[in-house]
Amino acid sequence: MKPKLSILLTTPAPSSGTKLLTDTMASLAGQSDPRFEVICYGRMDQIKTLCREFSFIPVEADTDHRSQALNAALQRVQGDYVLICNNSSNLIEFKKSATAFYIMVMERNPLCPLLYADYDLIDHGEIKPRKLLEWHPGRLTDSWDMGYCLLFRSSFLQEIGFCDERYRYNPLYDLRLKAFERGHLVHISNRFNGAPYRVQAAEQGLDVFAYLKTGKEVQQELEVIVTEHLRRIGAYLAAGQNYHSVHYSAEEEAAFRTCIASVVIPVFNRPEFIGAAIESVQAQTVQNIECVVVCNGGAEDPTVVQVQRYLPGGDRYDPHKPAVRLLVHDLNVLGLCFNDALQSSKAKYYVQLDSDDLLFPQAVEKILQVYDQDDRIGMVIGSYQVFEKTADGTIQPVLVDGKPFVVTHDEWSEENGRNNLL
Repeated sequence: MKPKLSILLTTPAPSSGTKLLTDTMASLAGQSDPRFEVICYGRMDQIKTLCREFSFIPVEADTDHRSQALNAALQRVQGDYVLICNNSSNLIEFKKSATAFYIMVMERNPLCPLLYADYDLIDHGEIKPRKLLEWHPGRLTDSWDMGYCLLFRSSFLQEIGFCDERYRYNPLYDLRLKAFERGHLVHISNRFNGAPYRVQAAEQGLDVFAYLKTGKEVQQELEVIVTEHLRRIGAYLAAGQNYHSVHYSAEEEAAFRTCIASVVIPVFNRPEFIGAAIESVQAQTVQNIECVVVCNGGAEDPTVVQVQRYLPGGDRYDPHKPAVRLLVHDLNVLGLCFNDALQSSKAKYYVQLDSDDLLFPQAVEKILQVYDQDDRIGMVIGSYQVFEKTADGTIQPVLVDGKPFVVTHDEWSEENGRNNLL
């Protein structure tokens, strides 16, 4: 019997061992709908013993080159639908009705090139439903969570020639964008106990800076992938395209001398950091600025009390330093916070500062110098150094290879920066 569904699993990462893959295959062995095949690709010498326990199609492949490895597996697919699983370092447990559910949904949505589903996360024995965002054409970021299992229509993969082997690291990102171009994606939303699979949370410490440490080669590949997508859909912005100058009247320019820039700090429940952030604004070499703190935790947010110390009557108020204004909302909505701050501002420029960040003393001065070079400049992106609060409460620079970790934002180039922004 020809399978309807092909499930692609990769051999485990060297640090994971075979148990994760064994348990994932065990969850597939008891499926209520048997119309599927399992294709396992990667280094087969890692999983020799599994061949005696489970039925699957082995495909030898170099998983260091992800698109080539995926293509080797895709060449063996017989099903109408292909479920590509990110299981190299994660245990994925499928519900017994998962294959039947996947097949039914794809049959009912014949124009859908790609389906993704909410899932359950098992974290220290606790099951936490993961509700994923709905797809829309503007969701271009590679970090958008679509889960650990993506279900593609085989005819779509054949139409695009499978994975583009120019892309060593991010073939699934490229496939996602190409699916966006060809049809409406289907999202299986979990109302209650409706997720088709569970994922065991990885046993590792949380690195809050991991997203910043992605290798440059990987980031450059992502840039190429999204740029090609924008070209295909007619949304690519060439360097210089749609540039125009911004002019102000003499009266407006005179008014700006009173307040040239508003530094806006959105904050939610950060009383321990907000004082240092405010003081870094007040220590700027350019003093005709203001600091606007927008607290989106409501009047009961403990951050409010700390900010009030810098207002008239507070113990840290100094009339000789840049003024501090406080806006309070009981909705944790960043768009509302920013818009309220900007609509109340009389300044020429707006500088964003996160509540747990600090400005170096010359930050605003350097930003203004860039704007003065060209009246067509709409946004200035700067580099920043990364610090962290240690267990003893001190603030120390994060080191990478023994050197201070500085994010230079090289991707914000004149040639392609606006496309990367998308």
